[in-house]
Amino acid sequence: MADITIPAETRTEFGKGAARRIRRDDKVPAVLYGHGSDPVHVTLPGHTLMLALKNSNALLTIDLGSEKHLTIPKQVQRDPLKGFLEHVDLLIVKRGEKVTVDVPLNVTGEAVREALVVTENTTISVEVDATAIPNEIEVSIEGLEVGAQVLAKDLVLPKGSTLAVDEDLLIINVTAAPTAAEVDAELAEAEAEAGIEHDEPDAENGDEGDSDDAEAGDAESE
Repeated sequence: MADITIPAETRTEFGKGAARRIRRDDKVPAVLYGHGSDPVHVTLPGHTLMLALKNSNALLTIDLGSEKHLTIPKQVQRDPLKGFLEHVDLLIVKRGEKVTVDVPLNVTGEAVREALVVTENTTISVEVDATAIPNEIEVSIEGLEVGAQVLAKDLVLPKGSTLAVDEDLLIINVTAAPTAAEVDAELAEAEAEAGIEHDEPDAENGDEGDSDDAEAGDAESE
Protein backbone atom coordinates (compact mmCIF):
# COMPACT_ATOMS: atom_id res chain seq x y z
CA MET A 1 0.00 0.00 0.00
CA ALA A 2 1.30 3.44 -0.97
CA ASP A 3 2.08 5.95 1.76
CA ILE A 4 0.16 9.18 1.05
CA THR A 5 1.50 12.41 2.54
CA ILE A 6 -1.08 15.06 3.49
CA PRO A 7 -0.15 18.57 4.69
CA ALA A 8 -1.86 19.55 7.93
CA GLU A 9 -2.37 22.56 10.19
CA THR A 10 -2.66 22.54 13.95
CA ARG A 11 -6.26 23.21 15.03
CA THR A 12 -6.92 25.52 17.97
CA GLU A 13 -10.67 26.18 17.51
CA PHE A 14 -13.22 23.62 18.63
CA GLY A 15 -16.98 23.16 18.69
CA LYS A 16 -19.67 22.96 16.00
CA GLY A 17 -19.23 26.56 14.88
CA ALA A 18 -15.50 26.16 14.39
CA ALA A 19 -16.04 22.87 12.52
CA ARG A 20 -18.47 24.57 10.14
CA ARG A 21 -15.98 27.36 9.44
CA ILE A 22 -13.26 24.81 8.74
CA ARG A 23 -15.48 22.92 6.30
CA ARG A 24 -16.47 26.14 4.52
CA ASP A 25 -12.77 26.54 3.70
CA ASP A 26 -12.79 23.05 2.11
CA LYS A 27 -10.89 21.59 5.06
CA VAL A 28 -11.72 18.77 7.45
CA PRO A 29 -11.23 18.72 11.24
CA ALA A 30 -9.31 15.64 12.38
CA VAL A 31 -7.77 14.09 15.49
CA LEU A 32 -4.56 12.03 15.64
CA TYR A 33 -4.15 9.70 18.61
CA GLY A 34 -2.37 6.56 19.74
CA HIS A 35 0.78 5.22 21.41
CA GLY A 36 -0.13 6.94 24.67
CA SER A 37 0.41 10.44 23.26
CA ASP A 38 -1.97 13.33 23.75
CA PRO A 39 -4.52 13.76 20.91
CA VAL A 40 -3.29 16.06 18.14
CA HIS A 41 -6.05 18.25 16.66
CA VAL A 42 -5.46 19.23 13.03
CA THR A 43 -7.20 20.43 9.88
CA LEU A 44 -6.64 18.60 6.61
CA PRO A 45 -7.29 19.68 2.99
CA GLY A 46 -10.73 18.30 2.09
CA HIS A 47 -10.22 17.27 -1.54
CA THR A 48 -6.84 15.63 -0.91
CA LEU A 49 -8.20 13.74 2.08
CA MET A 50 -11.30 12.61 0.19
CA LEU A 51 -9.16 11.12 -2.59
CA ALA A 52 -6.86 9.44 -0.06
CA LEU A 53 -9.80 7.84 1.74
CA LYS A 54 -11.08 6.09 -1.37
CA ASN A 55 -9.18 3.22 0.22
CA SER A 56 -10.66 2.74 3.70
CA ASN A 57 -7.32 1.45 5.05
CA ALA A 58 -5.09 4.09 3.46
CA LEU A 59 -1.69 4.70 5.06
CA LEU A 60 -1.42 8.46 5.62
CA THR A 61 1.59 10.52 6.64
CA ILE A 62 0.27 13.68 8.28
CA ASP A 63 2.83 16.44 7.73
CA LEU A 64 2.74 19.23 10.33
CA GLY A 65 6.01 20.71 9.17
CA SER A 66 7.88 20.33 12.43
CA GLU A 67 6.81 16.70 12.78
CA LYS A 68 5.21 13.91 10.81
CA HIS A 69 2.85 11.16 11.95
CA LEU A 70 2.20 7.86 10.19
CA THR A 71 -1.52 7.06 10.55
CA ILE A 72 -4.41 4.92 9.34
CA PRO A 73 -8.10 5.96 9.33
CA LYS A 74 -9.95 4.78 12.42
CA GLN A 75 -13.29 6.57 12.10
CA VAL A 76 -14.61 8.64 9.21
CA GLN A 77 -17.75 10.75 9.65
CA ARG A 78 -19.60 11.83 6.51
CA ASP A 79 -22.69 13.95 6.00
CA PRO A 80 -25.53 11.39 5.65
CA LEU A 81 -27.15 13.29 2.75
CA LYS A 82 -24.38 15.03 0.82
CA GLY A 83 -21.55 12.63 1.66
CA PHE A 84 -18.86 15.23 2.37
CA LEU A 85 -16.31 14.59 5.12
CA GLU A 86 -17.31 16.00 8.51
CA HIS A 87 -14.59 14.66 10.80
CA VAL A 88 -11.83 12.04 10.75
CA ASP A 89 -10.09 10.14 13.54
CA LEU A 90 -6.62 8.88 12.62
CA LEU A 91 -4.69 6.25 14.54
CA ILE A 92 -0.94 6.86 14.86
CA VAL A 93 1.07 3.74 13.95
CA LYS A 94 4.72 2.74 13.74
CA ARG A 95 6.49 0.90 10.97
CA GLY A 96 6.70 -2.79 11.80
CA GLU A 97 3.72 -2.54 14.13
CA LYS A 98 0.79 -4.95 13.78
CA VAL A 99 -2.73 -3.50 13.51
CA THR A 100 -6.17 -5.09 13.23
CA VAL A 101 -8.23 -3.81 10.30
CA ASP A 102 -11.27 -4.81 8.25
CA VAL A 103 -10.29 -5.57 4.65
CA PRO A 104 -12.88 -5.68 1.82
CA LEU A 105 -13.51 -9.04 0.16
CA ASN A 106 -13.63 -9.23 -3.64
CA VAL A 107 -15.71 -12.17 -4.90
CA THR A 108 -14.54 -13.51 -8.28
CA GLY A 109 -15.68 -16.29 -10.61
CA GLU A 110 -19.06 -17.97 -10.98
CA ALA A 111 -20.71 -20.90 -9.23
CA VAL A 112 -22.70 -23.54 -11.15
CA ARG A 113 -25.76 -22.20 -13.02
CA GLU A 114 -28.42 -23.62 -10.66
CA ALA A 115 -26.76 -22.08 -7.59
CA LEU A 116 -27.60 -18.97 -5.60
CA VAL A 117 -24.52 -17.35 -4.06
CA VAL A 118 -25.16 -15.60 -0.74
CA THR A 119 -22.41 -13.33 0.58
CA GLU A 120 -22.63 -13.42 4.37
CA ASN A 121 -19.66 -11.09 5.03
CA THR A 122 -18.21 -8.44 2.72
CA THR A 123 -15.11 -7.72 4.85
CA ILE A 124 -12.72 -9.77 6.95
CA SER A 125 -10.86 -8.65 10.05
CA VAL A 126 -7.13 -9.43 9.91
CA GLU A 127 -3.98 -8.58 11.84
CA VAL A 128 -1.32 -7.20 9.55
CA ASP A 129 1.72 -4.95 9.44
CA ALA A 130 0.58 -1.32 9.50
CA THR A 131 2.58 -0.58 6.34
CA ALA A 132 1.35 -3.64 4.42
CA ILE A 133 -2.45 -3.48 4.70
CA PRO A 134 -3.99 -5.11 1.61
CA ASN A 135 -6.53 -3.16 -0.45
CA GLU A 136 -8.71 -6.26 -0.72
CA ILE A 137 -8.69 -10.03 -0.35
CA GLU A 138 -9.94 -12.14 -3.25
CA VAL A 139 -12.52 -14.91 -2.76
CA SER A 140 -12.97 -17.28 -5.71
CA ILE A 141 -16.32 -19.05 -6.12
CA GLU A 142 -15.49 -20.46 -9.55
CA GLY A 143 -17.37 -23.74 -10.13
CA LEU A 144 -18.72 -24.06 -6.58
CA GLU A 145 -21.60 -26.54 -6.28
CA VAL A 146 -24.87 -26.16 -4.35
CA GLY A 147 -24.15 -26.76 -0.67
CA ALA A 148 -20.60 -25.42 -0.80
CA GLN A 149 -19.41 -22.87 1.76
CA VAL A 150 -16.41 -20.60 2.04
CA LEU A 151 -15.24 -20.02 5.62
CA ALA A 152 -12.72 -17.52 6.94
CA LYS A 153 -10.11 -20.27 7.22
CA ASP A 154 -10.48 -20.95 3.47
CA LEU A 155 -9.33 -17.45 2.49
CA VAL A 156 -5.88 -17.00 0.99
CA LEU A 157 -4.42 -14.18 3.10
CA PRO A 158 -1.50 -11.99 2.04
CA LYS A 159 1.86 -12.96 3.48
CA GLY A 160 2.22 -11.69 7.05
CA SER A 161 -1.54 -11.46 7.64
CA THR A 162 -3.46 -13.55 10.17
CA LEU A 163 -7.17 -13.87 10.87
CA ALA A 164 -8.58 -11.74 13.68
CA VAL A 165 -11.93 -13.57 13.65
CA ASP A 166 -13.21 -17.10 14.26
CA GLU A 167 -11.78 -19.30 11.51
CA ASP A 168 -15.24 -20.86 10.99
CA LEU A 169 -16.87 -17.49 10.21
CA LEU A 170 -19.12 -18.00 7.17
CA ILE A 171 -18.15 -15.85 4.20
CA ILE A 172 -19.99 -17.40 1.22
CA ASN A 173 -22.94 -19.79 1.26
CA VAL A 174 -23.97 -21.52 -2.00
CA THR A 175 -27.61 -22.64 -2.03
CA ALA A 176 -30.05 -23.88 -4.66
CA ALA A 177 -31.62 -21.08 -6.69
CA PRO A 178 -35.39 -20.84 -6.07
CA THR A 179 -37.77 -22.02 -8.82
CA ALA A 180 -40.31 -19.68 -10.43
CA ALA A 181 -43.08 -21.39 -8.43
CA GLU A 182 -41.20 -20.84 -5.17
CA VAL A 183 -40.65 -17.17 -6.01
CA ASP A 184 -44.37 -16.72 -6.79
CA ALA A 185 -45.32 -18.46 -3.55
CA GLU A 186 -42.99 -16.26 -1.49
CA LEU A 187 -44.35 -13.14 -3.22
CA ALA A 188 -47.95 -14.19 -2.53
CA GLU A 189 -47.12 -14.87 1.13
CA ALA A 190 -45.40 -11.48 1.49
CA GLU A 191 -48.37 -9.71 -0.10
CA ALA A 192 -50.78 -11.54 2.21
CA GLU A 193 -48.77 -10.52 5.28
CA ALA A 194 -48.77 -6.91 4.03
CA GLY A 195 -52.55 -7.02 3.48
CA ILE A 196 -52.27 -6.49 -0.29
CA GLU A 197 -55.34 -7.75 -2.19
CA HIS A 198 -55.80 -8.08 -5.93
CA ASP A 199 -59.14 -7.59 -7.71
CA GLU A 200 -60.60 -10.83 -9.04
CA PRO A 201 -61.15 -10.83 -12.84
CA ASP A 202 -64.81 -10.54 -13.92
CA ALA A 203 -66.47 -13.86 -14.65
CA GLU A 204 -66.95 -14.63 -18.32
CA ASN A 205 -70.74 -14.75 -18.02
CA GLY A 206 -70.79 -11.50 -16.13
CA ASP A 207 -68.88 -9.73 -18.90
CA GLU A 208 -71.35 -11.00 -21.50
CA GLY A 209 -74.29 -9.92 -19.38
CA ASP A 210 -72.90 -6.40 -19.14
CA SER A 211 -72.51 -6.35 -22.91
CA ASP A 212 -76.10 -7.51 -23.47
CA ASP A 213 -77.43 -4.85 -21.10
CA ALA A 214 -75.49 -2.18 -22.93
CA GLU A 215 -76.87 -3.36 -26.28
CA ALA A 216 -80.42 -3.41 -24.92
CA GLY A 217 -80.01 0.12 -23.64
CA ASP A 218 -78.82 1.27 -27.04
CA ALA A 219 -81.82 -0.35 -28.70
CA GLU A 220 -84.27 1.40 -26.35
CA SER A 221 -82.67 4.76 -26.94
CA GLU A 222 -83.07 4.31 -30.68
